[in-house]
Amino acid sequence: MTVATSKQATPCGAWTSPITAAVVAAGAVPLAQPMPDGAAIGWLEGRTSEGGRMTLMVHDADGTRELTPAPFNVRSRVHEYGGGAYLLSGGVAWFSHHADNRLYRVEGNGQPVAVTAADTGHRFADFVLDAGRRRLVAVREDHSLGATYPVNTLCAVGFDGAETVLVEGSDFYAAPRLSPDGRQLAWLCWELPHMPWEGTALWLGDVAADGAIVNRRLIAGGADEAICQPEWSPGGVLHFVSDRSGWWNLYRYAADAVDALCERAAEFGVPQWNFGGSQYAFRSEEQIVCAYIEMGVSHLGIVSTHDGSLTPLETPYEDIRDVKISGDIVTLLGGAPTIAPELARIDLAGAPLEVLAHSIPQLPATSYLAVPLAISYPSANGRTAHAFYYAPANPDYAPLPDELPPLIVIGHGGPTSMATSTLKLSTQYWTSRGFAVLDVNYGGSTGFGRDYRNLLQHQWGVVDVEDCVAGARHLAAIGAVDPERLLIRGSSAGGLTVLSALAFHDVFKAGASYYGVSDLAGLDADSHKFESRYNAYLTAPPERAQAVYRERSPIHHSDKLRSPMIFFQGLDDKVVPPQQSESMVDALRAQKLPVAYLTLEGEGHGFRKADSVVRTLEAELYFYLRVFGIAVPADLPAIEIENLAA
Repeated sequence: MTVATSKQATPCGAWTSPITAAVVAAGAVPLAQPMPDGAAIGWLEGRTSEGGRMTLMVHDADGTRELTPAPFNVRSRVHEYGGGAYLLSGGVAWFSHHADNRLYRVEGNGQPVAVTAADTGHRFADFVLDAGRRRLVAVREDHSLGATYPVNTLCAVGFDGAETVLVEGSDFYAAPRLSPDGRQLAWLCWELPHMPWEGTALWLGDVAADGAIVNRRLIAGGADEAICQPEWSPGGVLHFVSDRSGWWNLYRYAADAVDALCERAAEFGVPQWNFGGSQYAFRSEEQIVCAYIEMGVSHLGIVSTHDGSLTPLETPYEDIRDVKISGDIVTLLGGAPTIAPELARIDLAGAPLEVLAHSIPQLPATSYLAVPLAISYPSANGRTAHAFYYAPANPDYAPLPDELPPLIVIGHGGPTSMATSTLKLSTQYWTSRGFAVLDVNYGGSTGFGRDYRNLLQHQWGVVDVEDCVAGARHLAAIGAVDPERLLIRGSSAGGLTVLSALAFHDVFKAGASYYGVSDLAGLDADSHKFESRYNAYLTAPPERAQAVYRERSPIHHSDKLRSPMIFFQGLDDKVVPPQQSESMVDALRAQKLPVAYLTLEGEGHGFRKADSVVRTLEAELYFYLRVFGIAVPADLPAIEIENLAA
């Protein structure tokens, strides 16, 4: 016997869904930086209900416990984006506390104790233990001089808190890695105007008897080679990831020579926006367990150090990050279209996969989840662009007869980042209400090789926009979405994509900008050291910058805007300051175009508080419904939309 079911024909956008804004906020538990410590494993876990506080969790034979109770917030502010905020070894944890940037130590069930002095202006990240010398080696960022730019060095921090600069002179440092015998230190550095995915250098030095770094020599890298994640094998052979072939592949340094270990049209590395990332780890001297990306999708595999062969490993994941290993146990962060990011352990000896932590403890029924389709489509100037397409999905509703869904195009941030197929409730919030979503990996995105990444060189605000526009037009042309209800949303660099698409193309009917860039010249003036010269790569060299900035900055072309917009801005944002949004809001007001502007106190670049997530999602939905004349649910909070007729 079968039970007949039917869907209610209802306008797209008006569907009710169990995936509420509160569910999105409550379920989005950030997980980061797993770190094995013998049989134990540590990781960072976010607390959205506590203002986005990050806490250190440890799982061992006795269960799972929190090592850093409130008010401790395990975050580093080096490069502003942080990462690499703790080290766990031998049951002892060292970590950076966000509130004061001091280094703390905690052991067992004890209370964290400050190691470094207060009010030094020093920040720390990316720690490595030098146990024989009773010290940590870390990246230090010195803000004490009050200069425009802080001073970055590699620094030793003694267990007594004493600080000793080991390596200095470069603009940026990352990934100090001590050899297994403690006699050598490898590290990465780079110089302005480069970002670490443009050009980095891998150095190697000897550790003298007094702990100083001597006999320093350049191993690999330069202005046109991006290197990431140096690691030592158990036997003391230095390995690293380089894109010298056009792809981030594995290499090793032995007998004073660099050899390609595994050459493949795949990415074994990711851009170093944050410290502490790990895409591979040594199971033994003979085997490397690694995550690699092909066409925007992650895989897990084992590379043989004998012949460079790659053997894929079956996992349920399509997005894999932070690969670590202890013995035969691989720990990673993984996600897939129906799996939100989770911390998992995989036993290479064959035991079942074990999930230690879920970013979303309780998922909605799969019938409410839209599974993305990876698509490629033609874009401007003969390019091919890539994206994930989500059709609306809700077991209770269907579009009205002959109705096509509205489309939300998402331009990711970075802009050197990538869209993944991992389950995100923030996307399902829209698809379960009848919106289609296109998450675009525009030219410049990671996961498709250096040539694709370099498509954005001097083309920010052009190529990214063209690929988003082409994606919307492609889906409209094949009859998948309503060409009269095309929307675009994005955050940070993706916000520039939104603003430029609305200013320079007549395709989208409305847009949402989350802390988006509107004035490239202003971004130069206000940005922090790490990104201070990024525009030289993204837009134009200094001698041409001002003309190109004016040509591409939406703020100078606000007269071309014809579509409603909503803006969201954290008032504590140091990466894209509030004036970037405020200038555009004022411009739309002057033209009497429908505009809404929501500011959030206590939020920086990216919103961490649960109430901020709820407020912004509900406001964005309200905005779209009003713009398209769709009935607004009674329980959806109203916001002020200036210049929009009742």
